[in-house]
Amino acid sequence: MQSLYVESIPSHATPQHPERLPVAVFQTSAAVNRAVAGEIASLIRSRAGSGQQVVLGLATGSTPVGVYDELVRLHKEEGLSFKNVITFNLDEYWPMKRDELQSYHRFMREHLFDHVDIAPANWNIPDGEQPLADVERFCQNYEKRIADAGGIDIQLLGIGRTGHIGFNEPGSARDSRTRLIWLDHVTRMDASSDFFGEWNVPRRAVTMGVGTILGARRILLLAFGEHKAKIVRRAVEGEISASVSASFLQQHASAQFVLDPAAAAELTRFRAPWLLGPIERHGLMWDERMTRKATIWLARELKKPILKLTNEDYNEHGLQELLANRVEADGSRRVAGPIGTPAAQGSPSQGGAYAINLEVFRALQKTITGWPGGKPNQRAGEGPGDFPKRVIVFSPHPDDDVISMGGTFIRLCEQGHEVHVAYQTSGNIAVWDESALRHADFVSEFARAFPQLGADIAERIEQSVETFIRSKKPGAIDTPELQKIKGLIRRTEARAGARYSGVREENIHFLDLPFYETGRVKKMPIGEQDLKITMDLLKRVRPHQVYAAGDLSDPHGTHRVCLDAILKSIERLRADPKESAWARECVVWLYRGAWQEWEPEEIEMAVPLSPDEVVRKRMAIFKHESQKDRALFPGPSDPREFWQRAEDRNRATAKLYDMLGLAEYEAIEGFVRWKG
Repeated sequence: MQSLYVESIPSHATPQHPERLPVAVFQTSAAVNRAVAGEIASLIRSRAGSGQQVVLGLATGSTPVGVYDELVRLHKEEGLSFKNVITFNLDEYWPMKRDELQSYHRFMREHLFDHVDIAPANWNIPDGEQPLADVERFCQNYEKRIADAGGIDIQLLGIGRTGHIGFNEPGSARDSRTRLIWLDHVTRMDASSDFFGEWNVPRRAVTMGVGTILGARRILLLAFGEHKAKIVRRAVEGEISASVSASFLQQHASAQFVLDPAAAAELTRFRAPWLLGPIERHGLMWDERMTRKATIWLARELKKPILKLTNEDYNEHGLQELLANRVEADGSRRVAGPIGTPAAQGSPSQGGAYAINLEVFRALQKTITGWPGGKPNQRAGEGPGDFPKRVIVFSPHPDDDVISMGGTFIRLCEQGHEVHVAYQTSGNIAVWDESALRHADFVSEFARAFPQLGADIAERIEQSVETFIRSKKPGAIDTPELQKIKGLIRRTEARAGARYSGVREENIHFLDLPFYETGRVKKMPIGEQDLKITMDLLKRVRPHQVYAAGDLSDPHGTHRVCLDAILKSIERLRADPKESAWARECVVWLYRGAWQEWEPEEIEMAVPLSPDEVVRKRMAIFKHESQKDRALFPGPSDPREFWQRAEDRNRATAKLYDMLGLAEYEAIEGFVRWKG
């Protein structure tokens, strides 16, 4: 398996190699999917050539979907046959009917089995329909079927936020086998979006045991996104513990973690590679970005302002190499200038740490601006010097604009720029039925009060909406009428928030990208129509600046797809001779959503907010009443409301800047420039 990063790690950790099993890190999740699918396909083909079967252990959830998509592509475009394949799935909720939306039987059919030539008799998935009295016998037979098939050749895994593999929750024994277990609260919270509410998530599941998984000859664990980074580090670098069942993979002879950079970010070789010896061993160099990362890391470790760091601080915390690189040992010390420029002559007291500190401090200082669109008659480095600028703020859901960058949003409007906001999806699945019922009730009462406007509206609403909600089963897809009502609720809230922020009515755009409109948490892949809608708006506005959600921790994937639509659209326009002039000058700033903030060494524009601006941002978020108090899909388990998360995150960024020795602000919104 080829990787863009170092992947050959000793099987036993050392101070220089704290990873206790092999880890491959690829530049993108798509590259991970291709590599893993390629390894599976290679084994299938080689076994088919010798008339042998392949036994695959399969996982469900969002993580392996890209692998299954690639396997389907290989089947349809390159003739990969699954006739010699037998599969065993890790788990299934209990109780769970096979045709339910959340059933893993249905998941596997929709994502893989119905699209390849595998024989239905070769599917093996735990049965969620077994009576309780028969579950134990079923589990024993499941183990026997695996053994009779010759054991699992390749086992695919994801990793839960509790560190579970399969549904082996904290406390699962190393030698555990297929069994019925109780689900952890965090696991049920993470599954709540699939079931339209935590209370609809089954409390139990049938899962292969840790011992069953370790019986596979090859194990590939996939993980994507920042929200998996901490648990990945515990599983890879931590001690083996039943509290993190994935850590047992350290004892397997051929287990490997396959990650994207975000999921690998907390591993020592990415978080602080200087602790493992010379960074050149990892294909790195002491450029400006690495110097900034290391200096900020040191300041945070010691809780000292950057300008107070000493040579001793660097030497005692694994940064001797950085210090040495910045001082020329030719009999006199020299002050290091900016990286890549000759050093200037100076006194010994001004070399080493002093020069590094000053350089990093000034770089951070330059990120702070109260004019995100630039000042009048002044080029600010954001593309053309025009003022006012044309700006599009893309919002994946109808509230991401104000939650993620509400202060900057308001400031751009106040400073006179032509600000457009584009809501990419309707957000209609994230509205409580009770909220939709309340709005439907209002329309019914309104229709009765003004019969001249349509006397039959009230009766039609009651029949098509109210009756459906009252008889609706948990997880059922909403009727088109109910989806429309929920979409209108989100739309009117978004319009209110945008108006409050200062956007003109004609500059509020609702794109309703088709990939989202399934009525289910599971969405379609991005398509040409999504790109056309996005490009049409870009061509109409011809913005100088675009703001987009770069939050890859979004647990439902909508942010990722929406960002992909924007970047692909801009790339196409840059290649179009009619549009390339403005498109190449357009600057794209990426903001983060409610789940994660940019690391300080990543931030390239920091917009400080005053106390009054924090309150104004909060009021803009409050316009989204259907998401207030308790959002339907809050993401990773977090009891705070979205406005609280946003304020806490922005204040934390400001406190960090303050701790590093910069000016003290009430809050800061951070942005990173897309380098496309």
